[in-house]
Amino acid sequence: MQKTIMAVTGDETDEDTELAPSHMAAATGDMPTYQIRAPPTSLPQGVVVAASPGSLHSPQQLAEEATRKRELRLMKNREAAKECRRRKKEYVKCLESRVAVLEVQNKRLIEELETLKDICSPKTD
Repeated sequence: MQKTIMAVTGDETDEDTELAPSHMAAATGDMPTYQIRAPPTSLPQGVVVAASPGSLHSPQQLAEEATRKRELRLMKNREAAKECRRRKKEYVKCLESRVAVLEVQNKRLIEELETLKDICSPKTD
């Protein structure tokens, strides 16, 4: 693996990179040379990490794992849909109850209005 060494002025760096002093002398002599290193948790682009022999899976194991994940996802989706339907029923019941209360209130107000009209209107016989 070849290491890249370059002089850095500060504009070229990323937040994800780290500068470490190089043990090689700078080409110009007056400017220190720094080596750009990626943080230890990330890998350079294009690097493939080989899995350990114990973690390799056969196509059958991969298919079984995919099936298991799909079934788990479907089960979670069914539960979420069931909960959604329950909440919707509760909401509809609440709305129906509110409609009933408002209908009673509306009927009472109409009756009160009719009574007040009878009291205030001049009687013609």
